[in-house]
Amino acid sequence: MKILSVLALTALLSTTAAFAQTTTATAPTNASPTTSVNPATAAPTTATCKKQAKDKNLTGADRAQYMKDCKAGNKTS
Repeated sequence: MKILSVLALTALLSTTAAFAQTTTATAPTNASPTTSVNPATAAPTTATCKKQAKDKNLTGADRAQYMKDCKAGNKTS
């Protein structure tokens, strides 16, 4: 019975020490970006380019070239 009490006390003390050594969460370093992207000059997303290609009924090589140009931010007609 004495050994059981000693083991329980040891487990309790070691658990308390483990909790004392944990660190608190810090704010992410990228929470406030220093550079901002102008939405007017930003390249469109893939979803936007796909929708535009579908609206223009592009297929095959024409669609592939359009998607490449669109994602690169090039103005396409």
